[in-house]
Amino acid sequence: MTQPKKRTTIILFSGDYDKAMAAYIIANGAAAYDHDVTIFHTFWGLNALRKEAPVPVQKGFLEKMFAKMMPRGADRMGLSRMNFAGIGPTLIKKVIKKHNAMPLPQLIEMAKEQGVKLVACQMTVDLLGLKPEELIDGIEFAGVAAYLADASEGNVNLFI
Repeated sequence: MTQPKKRTTIILFSGDYDKAMAAYIIANGAAAYDHDVTIFHTFWGLNALRKEAPVPVQKGFLEKMFAKMMPRGADRMGLSRMNFAGIGPTLIKKVIKKHNAMPLPQLIEMAKEQGVKLVACQMTVDLLGLKPEELIDGIEFAGVAAYLADASEGNVNLFI
């Protein structure tokens, strides 16, 4: 008799490069151990799912302001500490490259390849005025009830 797959769920709330990187390292590790993995991106964690190139969409004034204040894409996110007015991410990326570690955009692609379920919180997408076409392909949109359904059977549940 086969055991059911273990389940790992992660809420990515932070918009910090290093915290998002940790979430994706854990997700990829869990997927490699044959877990069903879900990353639920909400609030600033949605920045990891934004496309880098601007997408022409109609927005109201407040939506445009949020869009201008939020980094566009995983590679443009700041650090939680030692951001140093924006130079910190450049420094950490040099260290990552030096040690042959994967940068965040590659970790996201690897997660997609391993079947990690990437979910954008629909309520937050609406609140921040994001449009689905501004986010990367291959993600799902769902609410907190869908996350809770996954998490209720989770063996590992993390909030980052």
